[in-house]
Amino acid sequence: MTKYDPPVYETYLTRTPLQLLLGVGWKRIVMLRVDQDGVTLGGTPKQTALVPWQDITSVVLWRRYLRDVATLGKTHSLVPTDDWTDFVGLRRRPGAPPLPGPNSKLSAEQTAKLARHIDHDLFLASRAIRLWKLDSERLQAAVAAFSPRVPVHDERHAR
Repeated sequence: MTKYDPPVYETYLTRTPLQLLLGVGWKRIVMLRVDQDGVTLGGTPKQTALVPWQDITSVVLWRRYLRDVATLGKTHSLVPTDDWTDFVGLRRRPGAPPLPGPNSKLSAEQTAKLARHIDHDLFLASRAIRLWKLDSERLQAAVAAFSPRVPVHDERHAR
């Protein structure tokens, strides 16, 4: 009899020489992991956050169009183009503790200017899908296996 192993989903940053220049080394950097403990939003060690299943209300795939980027501070970053960046984020229960990460210092005003269609808390609990690939089918299978009550929403085409 074989024991059933749930489908852990894990994806890594593509290795580049930039890692060596930034002092990260040549190790594999986890960008997203879904397992029995919850969802790990990865990055550098200081940006990595494990979010337990009890804090997650949904997993969201969303997109930020560059043409939607407004003014941040005194710098205009509006780019008249249809280029976009996809993100994976977590909607969390009210009162969940703040997460470390590349967005953690952004104010609600700043996140509204960067992606006006995404609420502040979701933006803070998101990672850009750059230099790594997301397999949305495997992500959905892993979430369903470990926490069937947590839906995965693909909002990349909703604006």
